[in-house]
Amino acid sequence: MFFSSTYLLFMIPAFLLMALTSWYVKAAYKKWGKVAVLSRLSGAQAAQQLISVGGLYGVRVGATPGELSDHYDPRDKTLYLSSNVANSASVAAVAVAAHELGHAMQDAQGYLPMRFRSALVPMVNIGSNLGWILIMIGLLLRLTGIAWLGVLVFAGGALFALATLPVEINASSRAKELLRQSGIIQTDDEARGVNAVLNAAALTYVAGLLTAVLQLLYYALMVMGGGRRR
Repeated sequence: MFFSSTYLLFMIPAFLLMALTSWYVKAAYKKWGKVAVLSRLSGAQAAQQLISVGGLYGVRVGATPGELSDHYDPRDKTLYLSSNVANSASVAAVAVAAHELGHAMQDAQGYLPMRFRSALVPMVNIGSNLGWILIMIGLLLRLTGIAWLGVLVFAGGALFALATLPVEINASSRAKELLRQSGIIQTDDEARGVNAVLNAAALTYVAGLLTAVLQLLYYALMVMGGGRRR
């Protein structure tokens, strides 16, 4: 019922875009991960310098396992860097570290879109599991109202994906400005590399939004079809 040929027609474009953007991110990171910055600062060293430049003195730098798993956690004010980023003095590494510190700046300044996205997290965590259950129960029991409630709950994921876009784009803008002010990025070629890495990462959020919207549309059409059959 939920994963029919119609579902594939809706989701194959999104799956293809997700795969393409994932490849593009890895390719950009791999390319610029081989280009050393003239400043010779590793991702971790660049992060420490950018913390001073940005006035983020309460932010710490920690380690996280995995590849491209770097993130800023506002709960403990810590920038977590993967070993590949922390220990590499490459254009890609400083771009990633600066982007995550962009989130730290948003947190310090109470950036409204970030606060809104954070407020959505509990709803998304509940909705990702509860939504399709309500849809299933509503369709099986021919209770259209419950099914539509499931669609509404499930819509939280699409709203979260939409809210994520301005947060990530703004973090990248802050990252570029931080790198320019600090002098960590010194040449036009390094600036192009930073742009390439951060723009590639932004595409993954666009693909995520498309996936969430198409999935939501599929469930809405499925409930509409179930209501007409009733």
